[in-house]
Amino acid sequence: MSEFVHLHLHTEYSLLDGATRLKEVFKVAKAKGMKAVAITDHGNMFGTLTFAEEGKKLGMQAIIGCEMYACDDYRNKAGRDETDHLILLCKNKKGYKNLIKLDSIAYVDGFYYKPRIDYTLLKQHSEGLVCLSACLAGRVAKLLLRNDYEGAKKFALSMKEVFGEDFYLEIQDHGLEEQKYINPMLIRLSKETGIKLVATNDVHYAERADAEIQDVVMCISTKKTMDDPNRMKMNSDQMYMKSAEEMAAVFPDLPDALATTLEIAEKCAEEEVFDLNAKCEPIRDNSLIPGYTPENGQSSYDFLKGLAEEGLKKRYPVITDEIRQRFDYELETIHTMGYIDYYLIVWDFINYAKSVGIPVGAGRGSGVSSIIAYSVGITDVDPLKYSLVFERFLNIERVSMPDFDIDFSDERRGEVVEYVRRKYGSDKVAQIVTFGMLKAKAAIKDVGRVFRIPYSDVDRITKLMDGKSTIEESLGLKLTKDGENVGVRELKELYDEDPNLRKIIDVAIRVEGLPRNTSMHAAGVVICAKPIADNVPLQRNGEDITTQFNMKQVEQLGMLKMDFLGLITLTDVKKAVTYVQETTGRVIDFHELGYEDPGTYELIGAGDTDAVFQLESPGMKRFMRDLKPTTFEDIIAGISLYRPGPMDSIPDYIRYKHNPKSIVYDHPLMEPILSNSYGVMIYQEQVMEVCRNLGGFSFGQADIVRRAMGKKNVDEMERQKKIFVYGGVDDKGRKIDGAVARGVPEEVATKIFDRMADFAKYAFNKSHAAAYAVLAYQTAFLKKYYPNQFLAAILNNRITKIEEITKYLMYLRSRNVPVYPPDINKSVGEFRCEDKGIRFGLAAIKNVGENIIGSIVEERRQNGAFKSLEDFAMRCTPLGLNKRLVENLIYAGAFDSLGHTRAQNIAVFEEVLDRAAAINKQKNSMQMSLFGDFIKEDDAFTVKYPNLGEYPSQVKLSKEKAVLGVYVTGHPLSDYLAAFSDTGFNTSLLEYYDEDEDGNRTYTEIKDGAYVTVGGIIVSAARKTTKKGDNMGVIRLEDIYGQIDCVFFPKNYEANKNLLVEEEIVKVSGRLQIKENDVQIVADKLEKYELSVREKKPGAEKEYLGLIIPDDKKDLLDEILDIVASYEGEIGVIINKEGKNYGIKNKVRRCEGLLTELKGILSEKEIVFFRKKS
Repeated sequence: MSEFVHLHLHTEYSLLDGATRLKEVFKVAKAKGMKAVAITDHGNMFGTLTFAEEGKKLGMQAIIGCEMYACDDYRNKAGRDETDHLILLCKNKKGYKNLIKLDSIAYVDGFYYKPRIDYTLLKQHSEGLVCLSACLAGRVAKLLLRNDYEGAKKFALSMKEVFGEDFYLEIQDHGLEEQKYINPMLIRLSKETGIKLVATNDVHYAERADAEIQDVVMCISTKKTMDDPNRMKMNSDQMYMKSAEEMAAVFPDLPDALATTLEIAEKCAEEEVFDLNAKCEPIRDNSLIPGYTPENGQSSYDFLKGLAEEGLKKRYPVITDEIRQRFDYELETIHTMGYIDYYLIVWDFINYAKSVGIPVGAGRGSGVSSIIAYSVGITDVDPLKYSLVFERFLNIERVSMPDFDIDFSDERRGEVVEYVRRKYGSDKVAQIVTFGMLKAKAAIKDVGRVFRIPYSDVDRITKLMDGKSTIEESLGLKLTKDGENVGVRELKELYDEDPNLRKIIDVAIRVEGLPRNTSMHAAGVVICAKPIADNVPLQRNGEDITTQFNMKQVEQLGMLKMDFLGLITLTDVKKAVTYVQETTGRVIDFHELGYEDPGTYELIGAGDTDAVFQLESPGMKRFMRDLKPTTFEDIIAGISLYRPGPMDSIPDYIRYKHNPKSIVYDHPLMEPILSNSYGVMIYQEQVMEVCRNLGGFSFGQADIVRRAMGKKNVDEMERQKKIFVYGGVDDKGRKIDGAVARGVPEEVATKIFDRMADFAKYAFNKSHAAAYAVLAYQTAFLKKYYPNQFLAAILNNRITKIEEITKYLMYLRSRNVPVYPPDINKSVGEFRCEDKGIRFGLAAIKNVGENIIGSIVEERRQNGAFKSLEDFAMRCTPLGLNKRLVENLIYAGAFDSLGHTRAQNIAVFEEVLDRAAAINKQKNSMQMSLFGDFIKEDDAFTVKYPNLGEYPSQVKLSKEKAVLGVYVTGHPLSDYLAAFSDTGFNTSLLEYYDEDEDGNRTYTEIKDGAYVTVGGIIVSAARKTTKKGDNMGVIRLEDIYGQIDCVFFPKNYEANKNLLVEEEIVKVSGRLQIKENDVQIVADKLEKYELSVREKKPGAEKEYLGLIIPDDKKDLLDEILDIVASYEGEIGVIINKEGKNYGIKNKVRRCEGLLTELKGILSEKEIVFFRKKS
C-alpha cells in the first residue's frame, strides 16, 4: 500500500476560497490510511490551533504551516507589487515562533492588498521551517512559465542557501496545461540542483464531489453567479484530498516525490508545536499571564489585602461576622487559586478610569458576586445584600479563568485601552479577532443568488426559518443541542416537493457555518506578559491590530483576556448628572441616595420607562405595569425574566408578588432559596443553592450540575440526578449526601430536580442582572426627578441618530414638555435645558460642523446676542461661514427670533453673506471702498427684505425636517394625532428588535403577516410595472414617528390609484411583510382622511405663490405669466417686481410640473410659497 501525506491544504479559513472543513480533514485522511496532514491556509494561521486539536483527537500528526505571500520588499506599497506563493511548515516550536513572527509582520507591516513578507525577512526567520516552492503562483513556477529556466534555477539555489535540505521543489498535476508545461522543467531542475521534488495536491475541498461546493463558495466571495463565464474559478475538479493510490497514479514515474512527503512529515514531527492535554485542549502557559507589581514595594497579596480592607470599611460602616467571614474566605480562595494579580490588574485600569472621570459600570457577569471586588471598587453592587453567590464566579474546583467584564462610557472606552497599552507595552496588548460566519438564512440567500433563484422563492424558505436554528434543525433532520425538534413542517414540504429549492437547501447546508470574514471583537482585549507576536499570530483589521486566534483560544494558551465594553447608558447617566448640577446645583451621588426611592418605583410601575435602561420596550413596559415593582429585587427579577423561556414564569411572579400567601414551596428547604423571588426559580445561583442545601453538594459540585443543565448534557444530568436524589460520590471520590438522606421525599426530590433541569437552560446570572438593575434604577430615578436634564443627555448622546431623536422628541411632546427650535441667540451646540423645556442644539442641524458652531457660540458669548442676519454675517463670516450652513440654519428656524420670516431670510441671505465677506475683506486689508469712504470697524449694513409672508406650513415644516431630521415647530399630522391614535400600529414599533452578529433582526413587537392600519402623510408615490405588464404602486407613508413603505399590487392599485398622491393624508390597511430586515405593508385598503369640522383648527391665513422677478429677467414676465396660466388652481399668485408686489387674477395648483417650468426661468430662491391673511 502506498503512503502519502498532504502538505498543501486549504481549510475553510482560506476565507471563502478553501472549503475543507477542519472537522473533516483528519477523518478523511484517516479513512484513506494517512497518518499526518498539513494546514497551509492563504496568508493566515486562523485555523492552526483548532487543526492541531482535531488531529490529536484522532491520534494523527497535525503539521502546522501557511502559504505565505512573498515579495522583494514588503515595505514597498507603491503600484501593484507582485507576490509569490510560498509554503512554510513548522518542524518544531522554534519554527512555529518564526512562522507567527513572519505572518504577524506580513499583516501588521507588510499588508498591501495581501499580507506580505519579503525574502530578506524570510532569511532572518527561517530556522525550524521547511519551505516548499508552492504552486503555479510560486516564483519558481512563474519563472518557468516565462521560459526563464536559469532565473528559476538561480532563485531555487538561493532558497536552498537559506533552508538547506529543508527546501523542496513542489510538483503538482491537476490536469492544467501550465502544470504539464513546467513539470518536466521542475524534474530537470531537481536533478541539476540536487533539490528534492515533493508531490502535492493543492487541496481546497475534501472529496472530488465537493468541487461544486468550492465553486459556490468562490461565487459567494466574489459576488458572482454560477452561469457567469468570466467568474473566478478553479479550472479543475482535482483539488481534493486524494488517496495515496490516486497520487501514485498521478505521478507514476516519481515515487521519490511521493515518498518525500513522508520525509517532510517526519521532520515536522520533531516537536509538537502546541502542547495539548488529554482533552485535546491547550495546556495553559502560566508564564504568559501578566503580573502586577505594586509601586510601594509590597507583595501583590499584601497590597490587595490592604486595598480591600480599606475599601471594606468604606462600604460597610459596621463589619459583622458575616461580612468578615465572607471577606476572609474570598481572599483566601483568590490567593490559593493564584488570582491576586488578576484582581489587581482589573482594579488598576478601573481605578485609572475613575481617576480621570471615565464612567465605569457597576459590574457585569458573575464577578459582581465578589465582596473583594466590591471592596476595592471593581464592582458597585453589595453582594451580601442581594444574596449573590461568589462560587458562581470562583470556586476552588473551577479550572477555567475567572472573567471580569467591564462596562465603560462608550465615548471614552478607547482611553482605557490606551492606558493598558501604555502600562504593559503596546507589543503585549492587542484586540481580538472574531469571525463572521455564514449563518443559516444568509447561506440560503447567498446560494440562491449564486444559482439565480428568484428572490421570492428564496424568501419563501427564509421566512419559515427562525434565524437561530441550523438549516437541518429547521428541516427537522436534526435535533437542537437541547434535544428539541424545531422542524418546520411547511419548510420540509418545500424541501420534499420542489427539486430546485431542494438543491439550494442542500448546497446551503454544505456552506452553512463557513467563516466568511474577520473583524475585531467589539470588546475583547488580550494582555500578555511577553510580546504577543512571539506567541500567537497577529493581523490587521483596518487600523487595528488583532490576534489571529479567537478570544477563547488566547485565554486557553495562557494570556489574560478582558472584555472592555462601551455602554452608552453610562454616558447618559454621566451627562444627566452633570446637567442636574449645572441647572440646580445639586450633586447626585447614588451611593448616598441608595436604591429604594418609592417615586422611582412608581415611575417604573406606571410603565413610563422610555429611555430607561433595559425597561423601555413595549413588552417590558407592560410587565412593569402589571408587576408594580417596589424593591430593587423586583428590578433584578424583571431584567432576568423578560427573555425567551423565563417569560413563561412572569404571570406566576406577578401573581405571587401581589398575593404572597398563595406561594407553595415543594419543600420547606426551598423557601429560603426562593423567597426573594416569590417562590419562582429565576437565577443560576438558585440552582446551585438547591443542589447545595437539598442535595448536599459543595458549591463547586453544584456549579458542575448547573453547567451540565445549561448545556443539556443528558448523560451527565442523569448521573447528577441520581446523586442529587440518592447521594453518591463525585469524580474526586468525595461523598455527597443526596436529598433523601436530608429528609426530602424521593418523589419531591425527583420533581425538584426535573423542574430545575428544564429551567436551568434559561436561568439567568443574578449577579449580572443586579449590576444592570443599578443602571435601570439610576436612569429611572433621573427621569423621575430630572426628566429634562435626563432627556437632554439622551438626545445629545444620539445626536446623529435621527430615528432615536424623533422617538424621544415625540415622547417629550406627549408629556407636554416644550421642545424649543434652534435659536442663534439661545442654542448651544448640544440640546440643553431651558425654562420648562429643552432647546434644540445647533450641532444637530445637518451639514453644520461642531467646530464652527462652537466658534459662533463663543462669539455670541463674548460680544452679545446677534441683532440681525446682517449682524450675524458681519461677525461670523471671519469664522468660516459657508452658504450651505447659513441656509440650513435658516430652514431650521435658527433666525426666526430676529424678526423676519424664513422665506424672507432665504431670499436675501446670499446677498448678505456676499456683502459681509466683501466688507470684512476690505476691513482686513484697510482698503477704501469703491465710493472712496473708509469703512470703519463699527460700520453696519442692512439689506431690503422682500415683502413676503412665511412659507406655507407644509413647505416650512418639510424644509425644517430636511435639515433637522425631525419636525420641531409643528408637524403636518399634528391635527390628526387623536384621529390616528386608535389605529393600533405606528412606525415606532419598528424600533424594537433583537439583532444577531450578522445583523439579522427579529422584531419583538410586530409579526410578519399581521393585519394593521396606520395613518400618515404620503411623502412619495411611484407607479411600477409587474413582469406581466400590470401597474402597481409603492408609496412611502410617514407618521409622527417615522416612515414605512406600502405596496399596492395591481388589483388594489387600480382601486386606489387616484389617492396615491404626494402630501395626501391617508389611512392604509394591509398585512406586514418582513423581508431582509425591511418592513413594509402589502396594502389592500386606502382611505383619504379629512378632519371633521369639529377637529379642524380655525385659521384665517391663505396660501400664496410669490414670484420675485429680478431686473435682468423683467423681459421674461410674459413667459412666466403664461406658465402660471397653464396650472389653474386655488393658490393665489403675487409678483414682486422692482420692490413692489402685484396681485394677479390667475390662481395655481402646487405641482411638480409648475415648479419645473418656473425653475427653467427663475432660481429656487425666487419661487416662494407662503401664507398670509387674506
